[in-house]
Amino acid sequence: MTSIKNFTTNINCGSCVRSVTPFLDDVEGVTIWRVDVEDERKVLSVEGTASADAIIKMVEDAGFDISPL
Repeated sequence: MTSIKNFTTNINCGSCVRSVTPFLDDVEGVTIWRVDVEDERKVLSVEGTASADAIIKMVEDAGFDISPL
């Protein structure tokens, strides 16, 4: 079932978004994602069927911190 999962991250600029893009694009079940770099929490919102664990692993593999909201 498709859902939206939100996480706090340290993805804080356009360059960071570009760095994490290939990792998040490779997560099976991710339909769409975005990072609100204007929010102090740097909220990553992910829509799709991917598990939170899979999303967290890929963001960490990209070198960023991530925690579920």
